[in-house]
Amino acid sequence: MNRPLRHVWLVISVLFVLLFTSTTYFQVVAQDRLNAHGENDRTRYNEYGRHRGPIVVDGEVIASSQESGDTYGYLRGYDPGAMYAPVTGYYSVVYGFSGIERALNDTLSGEADALFYHRISDILSGKQGRGATVELTLDSGAQEAAWEALDGRRGSVVALDPETGAILAMVSSPSYDPNRLASHNIGAVQDAWTELNEDPQRPLTNRAIGGDLYPPGSAFKLVVAAAALESGTATADSVIPGPGTYQLPNSSSVMNNHAGGGTEPCGPGEESTLADALRQSCNTSFALLGQKVGEDQLRSTAEEFGFGQRLEIPLSVTPSSIGTDLDPAQLATTSIGQFETRVTPLQMAMVAGTFANDGVVMQPQLVQAVRTSDLSTVAELTPDELGQPVSAANAAQMRQMMVGVVEDGTGTAAAVDGVEVGGKTGTAQWGQDRAAHSWFVGYGQTDEQKVALSVVVEEGGYGSQTAAPIAQDVMEAVIDP
Repeated sequence: MNRPLRHVWLVISVLFVLLFTSTTYFQVVAQDRLNAHGENDRTRYNEYGRHRGPIVVDGEVIASSQESGDTYGYLRGYDPGAMYAPVTGYYSVVYGFSGIERALNDTLSGEADALFYHRISDILSGKQGRGATVELTLDSGAQEAAWEALDGRRGSVVALDPETGAILAMVSSPSYDPNRLASHNIGAVQDAWTELNEDPQRPLTNRAIGGDLYPPGSAFKLVVAAAALESGTATADSVIPGPGTYQLPNSSSVMNNHAGGGTEPCGPGEESTLADALRQSCNTSFALLGQKVGEDQLRSTAEEFGFGQRLEIPLSVTPSSIGTDLDPAQLATTSIGQFETRVTPLQMAMVAGTFANDGVVMQPQLVQAVRTSDLSTVAELTPDELGQPVSAANAAQMRQMMVGVVEDGTGTAAAVDGVEVGGKTGTAQWGQDRAAHSWFVGYGQTDEQKVALSVVVEEGGYGSQTAAPIAQDVMEAVIDP
């Protein structure tokens, strides 16, 4: 081979190697990055051109895909939209997806590994590929009762089955209409997005599991009482101090005994039993009890309830927390649910559910089952224990004390005829010159049915007046006395 031909052969070889390398890079190495690129219209049309499986509650479809007759192929629709939007999320050709639409995107689109053989079957039979159906654990009656009881006020309601962890209601208010974000009218979608994100009420935030989180106020006394029982510091009948006011250690601040500035002592001689202190929601009693229990024990008990854990339900849950390296004054205010204590409503429902489940806390779950288009079951809810923060005996003591709160304490507005209802109210201060958040955390049970729940109404004032009646409505929707 003469010299010029060798040069031509060398150039062609180099070009071939470069072509092979670039093709391999873009088709293999950079595939995921290019597919995910926002300017890749082909990927977008491929994503939205597939039939997407429905999301179902109690046999009724609340999110579905219909042929759109445009370049996208299918349009996602939500009915009813706002009541379920914090759970379903939105599926938008402009802004992607959120909620269950995001967490189970592979399942709904049919691309999940668990659906591999189903995809092969569709290909071989010539059927159009379809996403799987996701059946949620939500109880439509409980969801509607919580939604209507909140009546547009800022806040959240979470109800769950304490024995399985199945979430029966998850309402965040105010909410939004996901159909506005699912539209194929790009300009209208962008306008809706801007409006929702600029709304100071934060309708896109799922307050049940995220956002800024809440101080729990006196509802946190349930955790302090549980820590006292588990550590042997006190029993329900133990007599503990409860003065009308309490000067915080190494501080000029004075703690009043009741929300609103009440200075009456908890009982004769400025003492009461632990059960009476919980029933009356005595601040000074729990401030002193929390210091006696100690930060380590309090933190350990809280963590066993789920504080600090990053839960996937499959939505991501922001971990609840208490402060760290607490001095005596900070520990005292932490023990009444203030200082740096921050919780999700889901976490507080888990606390209540633990007492209704003999001391065992269950992994909360939103998905009841996943089924293919031919109704084959791909996955079903399997109850999973997270731990046991309190013994069965101590859980029974907690239930007894919580029943006292509802029968003859601050939680009487949550009572349901023919149902054992136990709970704890909370009035959580959170900002200067701002009304307190209103809380109720509790459970209801009969021989056949159980429900645990938490209710928070932002700036709702006393938990006994605002949150407790909402809890009553939800429990009545779940339990048939």
